[in-house]
Amino acid sequence: MRKVIETVNAPKAIGPYSQAVEVNGTLYISGQIPINPSTETLVEGGIAEQTEQVLKNIGAILQASGYSYAQVAKCTCLLADMSMFKEMNEVYARFFTENAPARAAFGVAKLPMNSLIEIEAIAAK
Repeated sequence: MRKVIETVNAPKAIGPYSQAVEVNGTLYISGQIPINPSTETLVEGGIAEQTEQVLKNIGAILQASGYSYAQVAKCTCLLADMSMFKEMNEVYARFFTENAPARAAFGVAKLPMNSLIEIEAIAAK
């Protein structure tokens, strides 16, 4: 069974996609950029502030779906500049304190709205 997930506690999709889709106990969260859901604008600050907002957005989607950070199985992190990897990692570690999910990180040429980071996630029950 396929269920589309939508919450006002995470940014609205800025294109033709859903915030997340759940299929048979697996939640696929679309790439999140550091948009504050109450203002619908990119958060101010550097990679630390942006990473924190992205992970809060993912948390809001997890919560709306009945999942938690502990159920995240895989993340893909896209960075506008790989020199920010260490600082991103420090913030990321605060959200995944035990049994961290599998992860890949890539440097990319450009991200939507000129954000510094985008993260997508997969969670499973």
